[in-house]
Amino acid sequence: MEHHSSDLRASALWKGIILGTLGISIFFAPALMRAQVAGNGAPVRYLPDLKVWVLDTARTSYIIGVNERNELQNLYWGEKLVSDHDFFAAHSRPEHASFDSSETMTNNEYPGWGGKYYNEPSLKLTLADGDRDLVLKYASQEIHANRLVIRLKDIQYDLFVNLTYTVFAQEDIIRKQAEIQNRTSQVVTVESAQSGVWYVPRGEGYRLTYLTGRWAGETQLTREPIEPGKKVLESRRGNTSGQMNPWFAIDERGEADEEHGRVWFGALGWSGNWKLTVEDTPPAHQVRVTGGYNDFDFSCPLKPGESLSTPPYYGGFSSQGFGEASRLMHRFERDEILPDHAHPHVRPVMYNSWEATEFNVDEAGQKALAEKAAKLGVELFVMDDGWFGQRNNDRAGLGDWFVNRQKFPNGLKPLISYVNRLGMDFGLWFEPEMVNPDSDLYRKHPDWVMNFPGRPRSEARHQLVLNMARDDVKEYIFSVLDKMLSENNIKYIKWDMNRHFSEPGWPEAPVPEQKEIWVKYVRNVYWIMDHLRAAHPQLEIESCSGGGGRVDLGVLERVDEVWTSDDTEAFDRLRIQEGFSFAYPPKVMSAWVTDVPNLNGRSTPLTFRFLVAMQGSLGIGANLNKWSSDDFALATQMVNTYKSIRATVQEGDLYRLYSPREGNLTANEYVSADGKQAVVFAFLHSQQFLWPAPTINLRGLEENALYRIKTIDNKLIVPPGLNPENGVSGSFLVHHGLNLDLRGDYDSTLVILEKLD
Repeated sequence: MEHHSSDLRASALWKGIILGTLGISIFFAPALMRAQVAGNGAPVRYLPDLKVWVLDTARTSYIIGVNERNELQNLYWGEKLVSDHDFFAAHSRPEHASFDSSETMTNNEYPGWGGKYYNEPSLKLTLADGDRDLVLKYASQEIHANRLVIRLKDIQYDLFVNLTYTVFAQEDIIRKQAEIQNRTSQVVTVESAQSGVWYVPRGEGYRLTYLTGRWAGETQLTREPIEPGKKVLESRRGNTSGQMNPWFAIDERGEADEEHGRVWFGALGWSGNWKLTVEDTPPAHQVRVTGGYNDFDFSCPLKPGESLSTPPYYGGFSSQGFGEASRLMHRFERDEILPDHAHPHVRPVMYNSWEATEFNVDEAGQKALAEKAAKLGVELFVMDDGWFGQRNNDRAGLGDWFVNRQKFPNGLKPLISYVNRLGMDFGLWFEPEMVNPDSDLYRKHPDWVMNFPGRPRSEARHQLVLNMARDDVKEYIFSVLDKMLSENNIKYIKWDMNRHFSEPGWPEAPVPEQKEIWVKYVRNVYWIMDHLRAAHPQLEIESCSGGGGRVDLGVLERVDEVWTSDDTEAFDRLRIQEGFSFAYPPKVMSAWVTDVPNLNGRSTPLTFRFLVAMQGSLGIGANLNKWSSDDFALATQMVNTYKSIRATVQEGDLYRLYSPREGNLTANEYVSADGKQAVVFAFLHSQQFLWPAPTINLRGLEENALYRIKTIDNKLIVPPGLNPENGVSGSFLVHHGLNLDLRGDYDSTLVILEKLD
């Protein structure tokens, strides 16, 4: 462990240089005093003469310092500064007028609500004596390899904030997290607890990109100029939500594209109520993004000696557009976040029985589907809803997690054994956080649901929300799930959540603590998932909330894949999956092949449906009892093809070549981690006037290397004299590109490139 002194005595030699009419204050050290620190390759360095910390990734720098008021100040975030001669000391910015204080004009790294600070605060609280003023100053620091801890303290009270920065150098990602500590002798009520602030360079003309949606229409890419004022992205629904996702990106003047331009991006790791506040504050035109717990209906009383930790808040920077920003996030999530990051493995091909049987499950019917699925090459068979309690429809049974003996007289073991003999693992659907009023659990414990006494208990999908903030509920749900897993060879749980909170009351808790329900609920869900995985190391979990309602970097630490959307219609999925890919890796994106006509009545060819789903973690959800022999033959071929490329799709780099938002053609390319394979998926929505599909220029290839090219359907248009079997140069593929013979409506193809030695 490397520990650095907290002594930050100012040097009298610093001279201030005030730059520009906007009041930019940058204080430079004389040349003879410039910090020369050994070991410049360290991810975290402290320059004592400048009172500055430098957080370096492979390609970026993040710099903070302590200014003359002993405030922690953000100084820089962007391309890597390679020389210590480039660093400068912190100094506050002057006030613009009495209405725009210096405190408001200065980029405070973690501002409390107090003094003359008027922007969005990172921390707001009330002490038992009524004091609501909070002014945080630097107190001490510690450096541990790639981790920096800076402690702030209020100017009067023993209120501390520990700011922890973790540098993930190869992925160009930095994680922020705050811990609020009450060391006073009185109760302190936290009313807003944010994880931190990301600042982009001062200027005008920034553009915000974020993900919006609804049920069956998640992760829609949304873009708009950042104007003076505040833009709030949030969930107040109890979980991450499909309406907004806790990810953002900012580029300059809307000029960045997939390959070019500076992009700053960030995401929260939290699966409950969250808030991102995008703020452009006149007159400085300083854009900042504050993120953490949603302060709506939020309060957390801290008794003396207690503390509160905020969600992880991740940030990164790309100088090569949105494509590189996404690839950085994907690598980081695969390398550091996902449960298998230490020992990565490809996701199995899944079959889910829901669309074939819905609630009408029984042993014979599931065995018949399993036999058909195994012949396709499926590796994981998942039985969905309907297997438990009196679950014959969605009006009863939720909460009664015991096998329905009318449907499975001998329990689940005969079915699971049969599935295993077919060469597949077995998975099972649960909705642990919900209960039907028509259930044994609710009749025994009506007090276990969220409620305000004497008020309505609103149902959605005929179900109520269990108060998972209660430890007795948490322990009960863990015990019944653990029992099912211990008694049966279940390798996979599809963990569903089919409604949001309502009447979020907790009458058993003391009134001052009842609003903690939003945080404690999520922490207890995390606890259950963590303890199930610890007790059953081979277990994998899928996160589902009526589709993509619980997708974020918090739950991704605990689940192996996520259900992207209940909309499995292939053409719709192109848009949903594109938006998803801006923030999350294809490896975790569960994508099914289902029957047509689908959700909106559209019918697309089976090949089109397979190729759309093969761009993520492939699943099949169709009713195999209705498939023809031709369907089975094609599906078997596509599953085999997917297995030959899935390592590239799931672990490789994604290049979005043509967007479904911008024209008839959609094209995505995946390049394997070792560069030996690349695959291109291309989809034509509709052809007009016999116009050919546009040329596709590939990315991520070695220009001097040769690549053998093959397609699944001979739709490659080969120029005279060119032999794809003998190899085509990366230079040709990048600059000249590929032309594909895509015709009519909903045509598609897959091109596979293998690098020649």
